[in-house]
Amino acid sequence: MKVCENVYWVGAVDWSERDFHNFETRKGLTYNSYLVVDDKVALIDGVKHKFVQDQVRKVEEHVSLKDVEYLVVNHIEPDHSSGVPEIVKRVNPTVVCSKRGKEGLEYYYGCEDWDFKVVKTGDKIKLGELTLTFLETPMLHWPDSMMTWLGERKVLFSMDGFGQHVASSERFDDELGVEEAIYWAKVYYANILMPFGKNFLRTLEKMKELKIEPEIIAPSHGVIWRNPSRIIEEYIKWANFESEKKAVVIYDTMWHSTEKLAMAIAEGIASKGVKVRVFHVRRDAWADIMTEVLDAKAICIGSPTMHGTVFPPMAGFLTYMKGLRPKKKIATAFSSYGWGVGAYEELMEFLRNMDFEVTEGIKVRYRPNEEELEVARNLGERIGEMILNTS
Repeated sequence: MKVCENVYWVGAVDWSERDFHNFETRKGLTYNSYLVVDDKVALIDGVKHKFVQDQVRKVEEHVSLKDVEYLVVNHIEPDHSSGVPEIVKRVNPTVVCSKRGKEGLEYYYGCEDWDFKVVKTGDKIKLGELTLTFLETPMLHWPDSMMTWLGERKVLFSMDGFGQHVASSERFDDELGVEEAIYWAKVYYANILMPFGKNFLRTLEKMKELKIEPEIIAPSHGVIWRNPSRIIEEYIKWANFESEKKAVVIYDTMWHSTEKLAMAIAEGIASKGVKVRVFHVRRDAWADIMTEVLDAKAICIGSPTMHGTVFPPMAGFLTYMKGLRPKKKIATAFSSYGWGVGAYEELMEFLRNMDFEVTEGIKVRYRPNEEELEVARNLGERIGEMILNTS
């Protein structure tokens, strides 16, 4: 449970959770909380309400709960804050948060009588030898979000930034395996933080201004980074939408016609030596799809027409992707239809509205014949060439 001298992990592992507001968490997740022990004791972040007793038990392995003087709430989303009212009820600590955090906590929990200390970027709290410094990070990924810096130990409590949704008995990246930790961090970033890349880059600049150079990054989900430079490098790539020479083909199908087009397009892309990933939106987790979209150079979206519009499962996925706002993509659409068109036109409009580099796709009536499948393969080849010709 020891993170470094004076700092302990007192969080909870949720092995059974499989859904985080439609983000499929097939490996579970953690709610990380940290105890900083000095002349004064600070508890960094809460846990989900059903794990409060587990958190208290861990705290009391080091200090009495009544010794907790400060409770830092870096983020008010209920997976982190829903256990906070129980801690406040037991020990009435000073609750440290941003201005927007205080407003949100009052809305959630009706806690106007709590002992709040509102902080902003650069504010400090002395615990004795150790000092907590606060860095506001609005829209990483809520308006109230902030990070806490323990300068004397070079630990950055980064809240959702650098997190991963993965349950494990390992507490550190090098114990889980750095590459595996990076993978789960990519899944997390692609499905939660992708829209906020510019905010992250601004946060990185602010960290430089404040001379925050962490040797340990302790997020509120997943493992703790003892190799922080590696995950920071990856975040810079993701925030800038740096891409691989890779295409993602995403489709749904009713009677396999659209599926035949998907496979022909994928075949054409692969024939150019370009990496390709194929996903079915009702069989594959949307979180996995978006993880591949994050660093793909091209995406190909396919749907049958149903009642003159996009097939409903694909419409749901498009809404999910729209909210995550991927950028810098080549894109095309493909579709099959029967007695009425509609899906192809809607897909193309969606892709243009996403500000992608859109190239004309293909639609076929009923089942594609061999000539139409050859057109689909040629479309894939064209996409592959476009990928190869980008810098």
